[in-house]
Amino acid sequence: MDAPAPAVESPVGALVAPPANGRVFRAARPIRLSDRDARGRLRLDAVARYLQDVAGDDVDETGWGAPEHLWVLRRIRLDVLRPFLDDRGVELATWCSGLAPVAAGRRTSLVGDRGGHVEVDSAWVHLGPDARPARLDDTFGVYGGAAAGRRVSTRLELPEPPPGATRLPWPLRVTDVDLLGHVNNAAYWQAVEHVLAGTGPDPALPLRAELDYRNPVDLGDDVELVADGSEASLAVGLAVGSVFRAVGRVAPLL
Repeated sequence: MDAPAPAVESPVGALVAPPANGRVFRAARPIRLSDRDARGRLRLDAVARYLQDVAGDDVDETGWGAPEHLWVLRRIRLDVLRPFLDDRGVELATWCSGLAPVAAGRRTSLVGDRGGHVEVDSAWVHLGPDARPARLDDTFGVYGGAAAGRRVSTRLELPEPPPGATRLPWPLRVTDVDLLGHVNNAAYWQAVEHVLAGTGPDPALPLRAELDYRNPVDLGDDVELVADGSEASLAVGLAVGSVFRAVGRVAPLL
């Protein structure tokens, strides 16, 4: 394996372009009826499922770390540059955007067949067979070359909704839970979509949607959906008692 390039930090908010050298995994998906809202828009939770699926397919092809090693999503940002409104299919490209001792960044680009376009930036914590954070070793080179020496941060920065935000019960379902026994990443976006149906920016226009995953949500938790929104922005969170397990933000993309 070649010696890594000097580490550099990407500018805040910058999206890493596809690498000139390094692994890029590509796939395509049809957009199904169940992926759309009542207006035909591709929902954010459906996008999140696509991201999980293409990441899993990528790992299946390389065989790196499977099945002993796992990844936990720490934070994610979706830039909906052009909402998927009339698209019937989507092409996805994904690659490693940065590294840290126990984490890696994953960039994914989604392009529809009728103009839809979403760019995604995310940070994942690497877990070993004991489900504890584990350092990445040189075998990660199958992905690490695309990072080109960039560093990824797992710092969580999104604020909690304000104290006066609306709270409502958010009952969990057995189908929300994945193999790890926690609420699946995509299920959090169902809560965001629920709020967007009544308040916040118009999801049929370009927007930026972000989530920080602070701590897992389990099936037995008594969860509240907390939201405060207007056309200018939406703050949302999932809370168990006084503790926010996840917080998000949605704002128009100007």
